[in-house]
Amino acid sequence: MSESLAACAGGIPLLGVVAWSGTGKTTLLEALLPRLAEHGWPAAVIKHAHHAFDIDQPGKDSHRLRQAGAMPMLVASGKRFALMMETPGRDEPDLPALVRQVAALRPALILVEGFKQWPLPKLELYRGEHEEPLLASDDPWVEAVALKPASTIDAARERVPSGVALLDLDDHAAILAWILAWAEARAPRDASSD
Repeated sequence: MSESLAACAGGIPLLGVVAWSGTGKTTLLEALLPRLAEHGWPAAVIKHAHHAFDIDQPGKDSHRLRQAGAMPMLVASGKRFALMMETPGRDEPDLPALVRQVAALRPALILVEGFKQWPLPKLELYRGEHEEPLLASDDPWVEAVALKPASTIDAARERVPSGVALLDLDDHAAILAWILAWAEARAPRDASSD
């Protein structure tokens, strides 16, 4: 990869939210997104899907045009728009291209759900219910781990590098505070405030 993900983001803080399947990434983001916006950090989300998916409906004009070869197909109304693009021959999504596309819309923060193998700053969610390994033990990009139950935090201190924040997965206020502080530390400085 010739261009870093941070460069693709154009200075917008970029944070991965990673976990083993079924840990609650989407549930946590659903709870945090309105609170981030309330604090002045409206966030875009790029979500990894492990399977084929379709947001379009067969028979609708946009689906018919996409099937006919529109690359990409953008459908828009006064309320929303959706950009659909076929990516034949790809095993995985092109995360740098997705980050560039979302960054062009200038959100305050870009959250990337999934993509746990990519080199980007990460918040790991961990339940340890199925004895999955703690990603922070081997991934230098993990900057914080939110654990459940909270009683596992002390035991996790021995398994993660120093400097990795340990949070209670059920304490959304603490996770929000960590994300806000993390984003603020990485946000481009306004030249007028110097």
